[in-house]
Amino acid sequence: MTVPMPAVLQTLADLIRINSVNPNYESGVPEADVVDYVEAFFQQRFIKTWRQPVEPHRDNLIASIPGRDRHRKMIFEAHMDTVSVDGMTIPPFEPVVRAGRMFGRGACDTKSGLASMMHALADVAASSVSPPCDLWFVATVDEEFAYRGVAEFCRELVAESCVVAVVAEPTELQPVVASKGLIRWVIETTGKAAHSAKPHLGVNAITSMVQVLQALEHDNLELSNRSHPLLGNATCNVGVIRGGVQVNLVPSSCQVEVDRRLLPGETSELVFQHYQNVVDEVMLKYPQVKAIMHPPMLTDLPLETPIDCVPVQAMVQVLNELGCHREPAGMPFGSDASKFGALGIPSLIFGPGSIDQAHTANEFVDCQQVLTSHQVYCSYMRSESVLNADAGS
Repeated sequence: MTVPMPAVLQTLADLIRINSVNPNYESGVPEADVVDYVEAFFQQRFIKTWRQPVEPHRDNLIASIPGRDRHRKMIFEAHMDTVSVDGMTIPPFEPVVRAGRMFGRGACDTKSGLASMMHALADVAASSVSPPCDLWFVATVDEEFAYRGVAEFCRELVAESCVVAVVAEPTELQPVVASKGLIRWVIETTGKAAHSAKPHLGVNAITSMVQVLQALEHDNLELSNRSHPLLGNATCNVGVIRGGVQVNLVPSSCQVEVDRRLLPGETSELVFQHYQNVVDEVMLKYPQVKAIMHPPMLTDLPLETPIDCVPVQAMVQVLNELGCHREPAGMPFGSDASKFGALGIPSLIFGPGSIDQAHTANEFVDCQQVLTSHQVYCSYMRSESVLNADAGS
């Protein structure tokens, strides 16, 4: 006799079957089909929903149920988009369960958290007891590229009424209270083209970039002096380099893309200015080097929610009551949570799965963690302790 799959896992499988690769990546499409699915899920349960346009054919989907305190709300958020399926070694949109794991693109990041939050809200709505305050669930677009979905949602959010924001990401059921921010930008060196048979008539932009890269590498040694108790050191990585046209030409341009991860207390403006100073020093030392710092392509704030604040301690209490003992932690990756934190809303990252499996060629999530996360979200939505947040700690 075949044992039926729990409802939350059935929903997860349905979500995996829907291609929601971010349209900024190859084989990507707008998240419209996932929005339709999530909307129908709640409408079938008579839960209020509305759409929030972000870009053409890309809407956030918001669902809400009223609580006893109508002046305050808890936010639960999960993104609908995934990264590319290029290079995957399993069928990306054909969910399979093996050895207690569900495989497929988005299984871990973060359709498992999305499904768990959907069912948690539905279960609370179906119960005979109203939650302590209003509950809002938002499924957002574009987390995997430029955070445009959560940015649009936050623009219309009255932050003062929000007790907490819980963001679904793969944390292995650990409550995450701190994460790194980032700034990404392009450095370009320029030179003068010439025939490779007479390189002295030109200025090699790639050779100039070598001087810049060596300066960045030397500067990286100083990053060990900037450490956070939950996040470790700040980091800087050059991930892309482009230069030259063909082998028999002295290249007149070379570009690198830089990714700098920020710790709480750092700002993208000050960090960018620091690297401008590094590049300026290279040009002073080597007059033939001409380098340009292009404006940042993407920035994101770090997240740091105090461990002793009421919403965090309420989550720890819920986890303990469910026998899932986890201490608050930090994670190096970015998420939508920092946008809520920037508004002054106490924010937590919590969900099933390991970040080590996100974006991988054989992405999977542990099914038991999905079931447990559903329980945690349900209990947290019903938690009276969270409403003591205004009292501080």
